[in-house]
Amino acid sequence: MASLFPLQVTTASPQPNEYFTKSRQGINSVDGILGAIVDCSSRVGKEERIAMEMAIEDLYKKRNQRFILHLKCSHNEPLHAATAARNLIKRKHVQAILGLRTWEELSAVNDVCKQSNVPILSFADSGSSWVTENWPFLIQASPRTYKQMKAVAAMIQSWGWHRVNVIYEDSGSMANEIIPHLYEALQEGDAKISNLVPLPSFANSSLLHEKLRKLKREQCRVFVLHTSLSLAARVFEKAKEMKMMEKDYVWITTDSTMSLVHSVNPSLISSMQGVLGVRSYFTATGQDFSDFDTRFQDKFSQKYPEEKNHEPGIFALQAYDAIWIVGLAMQEGNMKSNQILEKIAAVEFNGLSGKIQFKERKLAPANQFQIINIIGKSYRELGFWSDGLGFSKLINTAPRYNFSMQILGGIFWPGATSTVPRGWDFPTISNPLRIGVPNGSLTDFFVKVEYHSSTSTYSFSGFSLEVFEKTVSGLKYFLPYKFIPYGGNYTDLVMQVQLKKFDAAVGDIAIISQRYEYVEFTHSHTEAGLVMVVPIQSDSTRTWLFIKPFTVTMWLLAAFVNIYNGFVVWTIERHYRSELGGPILNQIGTLLWLAFSTLFSSNGEKLHSNLSRIATIVWLFVAIILMQSYTASLTSMLTVQRLEPNIKDIEILKSTNAFIGYSHRSFVKDYLEKVLGFHPNNLQKISSTQEYAEAFRSGKIAVAFLEAPEAKVFVAQHCKTFTIAGPRYHVGGYGFAFPKGSPLLPDIDKALLNVLETGVVKNLEDDLIASQKCIDIDSVNEFVRLCPQSFFGLFIITGSTSTVALGIYYFCSKSETENSMPEPKGIWMLIIMVLKILRYQRKRFVRKVSDAESPRNSANTSHFRPQV
Repeated sequence: MASLFPLQVTTASPQPNEYFTKSRQGINSVDGILGAIVDCSSRVGKEERIAMEMAIEDLYKKRNQRFILHLKCSHNEPLHAATAARNLIKRKHVQAILGLRTWEELSAVNDVCKQSNVPILSFADSGSSWVTENWPFLIQASPRTYKQMKAVAAMIQSWGWHRVNVIYEDSGSMANEIIPHLYEALQEGDAKISNLVPLPSFANSSLLHEKLRKLKREQCRVFVLHTSLSLAARVFEKAKEMKMMEKDYVWITTDSTMSLVHSVNPSLISSMQGVLGVRSYFTATGQDFSDFDTRFQDKFSQKYPEEKNHEPGIFALQAYDAIWIVGLAMQEGNMKSNQILEKIAAVEFNGLSGKIQFKERKLAPANQFQIINIIGKSYRELGFWSDGLGFSKLINTAPRYNFSMQILGGIFWPGATSTVPRGWDFPTISNPLRIGVPNGSLTDFFVKVEYHSSTSTYSFSGFSLEVFEKTVSGLKYFLPYKFIPYGGNYTDLVMQVQLKKFDAAVGDIAIISQRYEYVEFTHSHTEAGLVMVVPIQSDSTRTWLFIKPFTVTMWLLAAFVNIYNGFVVWTIERHYRSELGGPILNQIGTLLWLAFSTLFSSNGEKLHSNLSRIATIVWLFVAIILMQSYTASLTSMLTVQRLEPNIKDIEILKSTNAFIGYSHRSFVKDYLEKVLGFHPNNLQKISSTQEYAEAFRSGKIAVAFLEAPEAKVFVAQHCKTFTIAGPRYHVGGYGFAFPKGSPLLPDIDKALLNVLETGVVKNLEDDLIASQKCIDIDSVNEFVRLCPQSFFGLFIITGSTSTVALGIYYFCSKSETENSMPEPKGIWMLIIMVLKILRYQRKRFVRKVSDAESPRNSANTSHFRPQV
């Protein structure tokens, strides 16, 4: 069995003679005795040892302070660390203990130091407030790095990844202090942890294979690795062997691995190609660092020739600064423990690892980290991330910051590609997504499933399916899928998605809280809300209803015949009544008055000519028939029975115990009962939009509660009979269902928002709504409107009578009119001229007929052609 202390090193100031002389005089001959506990078998412990020895030398050279350093190795075992601390305190009489990188070691050593009041300068990342409150002799000598998890989350958010797998080393220092911060940072970045995989520090090849094989079966391809370098090396080697370091994979490592990337061997580098990492930032410039770097590499190569890389990392710088912290605190010589503790807490200077300033015995958390990318035989420094600012190419002097990693330039990804991985993949990409579609939607508008028996196949159409197709076509990658009909109810359908019998469900699926227990939904692609559909009243109150009994042609013909009869009466009566003459405007007004006054009075006592009386009597007879027909038709329209009262308040429904229709496949029934307070006995389930209309007409229901999208379609199909009334209750909306944690969901959501914002969905909805033909008939149109064909005979009689009367008047009284009446003017002269021409042509025609019938012309009868 190995010795408990396989390595024990005592280091003093580099003047051997002087040191040995003073050491014989006792511990008061030196400025202090320090102890250190490190894992000497690890690269971190090796760097810390060399750095501490250099710090002891530099304190003597630069400040003439002499310290003795007793260093012991813990092999990363808490029990060894506690035993080493007890030995340093009891036998070496150390005044402070440095080191202790893990929480477990620190916890074990604290119990020992607490009994002796010996301060501990710990390098462990365990700076919770309760630690310093309960451990009064603890000094956190390295800044906490929990903010690196914000950098990791920023990297994930920058590339639009929403799911990650976290692999971490199952130790207190790894899990308890870092994982909660990673979880919180990812949530702020709109990302979630798909799998949280703990690995023991001693994980062997078979265990790693089992864990990675399970992760490979999942869709998520983004991995965050938070382990020690030794465990990380085994993980990457196994991942490469399992082809998980290829295209479409993403690997991000944290400071615990990347701060030692300068020391990894070529074989490990070859297994980490394309890995992104976050590591603690320190200034690798300036004369002080240059001198330290040169001396460190020389000493490290001599001490550890087996190591191939000799560069110092952040752990070496922190160990060097820790010795200086104690040296500056004890510059007044030997002091008691409580004095040392107070002095250490007051130390302030700029060290190689950064600014050293304590607050409540803790260094301020690190706010800046370096982003690196493994490529080729080494790594490339991409840039920096600063808390609250984002990414930048340069630190502090950067001209600008950005929350996108694209500012850092091109990145080398796993699989030797520069194309940004999408962060997820199908376990078997050749299999398309299985999309469940409801077979039996309330209306064919949203989902229509048809079975073709000739080919034993299904065809799918409808608004919701078209929106899904438009959404998928907007993705940045090809996504194969196929629709599969499902005959159960909608809640059962989403449960099938939870059970992974379907990869998603698409259709008129309402987004309700109950279904969120099984799946996650995209944004709604329809209006959200529950509305009340009611029958509308007959359109009997319209302003222009009085013109409905007659067609337009009928109105025009009646007006023309009326004016024509007025013209005939006016023409005949002008000879007897001087008041019918005068200026042209006066004559026109008199003509129109005569035309319309005959509809209400025969004017028999005022008419002087029997011809005008005859024309008026006939027209009055026709007018009476027209008015009676008009009155009967208008009365029928005004007294038509209403379909249903126009209900606008649900309280009326409750008080009258009215029956209410609802979709039997919807959540509406529960809402009507539990929220709106309707009695269950008054609720009638309806299966289709056609059944709704029949239920209304039969009186089975008084109103119906429909989801807003269905109501819009129903009202479009029954535009003359039903309408939406009352308030809108904000529930539901239709969405696409995906399994919880599906990496597809964020991409689908983004693509859906794009088609919504660009108006694609609105145009699609408008086109489909416009295609819905109104199957109702206007209640007014149910009555036959009166047209000229119904009264054609009457118009012929009155028109012929008036024309004959007018002709008789002109032909019988021509001579008298020419001798006694003044010469007509204007339009009337034109009318008289036309009549004269017609009379002349008639006489000429009669004369030719007479000549043709005489014996003299009988031989030419067959060649006679009358001229008109």
